[in-house]
Amino acid sequence: MLQELFSNSDTPHEGDEYKTIIEGGKTFVIRYGYYEDRERLDPTIDPMPIYPDFTKDPVYTDQGEPFVTMMQDACEYYRHASGSEHDCSTCRHFRRVEDMLGVCECAKLKKRE
Repeated sequence: MLQELFSNSDTPHEGDEYKTIIEGGKTFVIRYGYYEDRERLDPTIDPMPIYPDFTKDPVYTDQGEPFVTMMQDACEYYRHASGSEHDCSTCRHFRRVEDMLGVCECAKLKKRE
């Protein structure tokens, strides 16, 4: 009973839904989890929102633009816009959608039908 008083009921559990994002004709259900197995084994690390790996499994908007995450490594068409990082979030082709999710507006990466 004492442990129940001190447990944080607001702490998310692996698999719990963080949020649903609808953009570009696609729906993404973001769930809590871990990026690395070692994180799961560390009791000091709580589950975090896990975003899709668009480098592994690309997804495109209805207009053919690829979805990216802010922390995704920059591609060969990277054009620095701001910050010191070299990832999608600092590229001038990046358009932020919500949270860590964005769309790459680079014409060279647009999916052609």
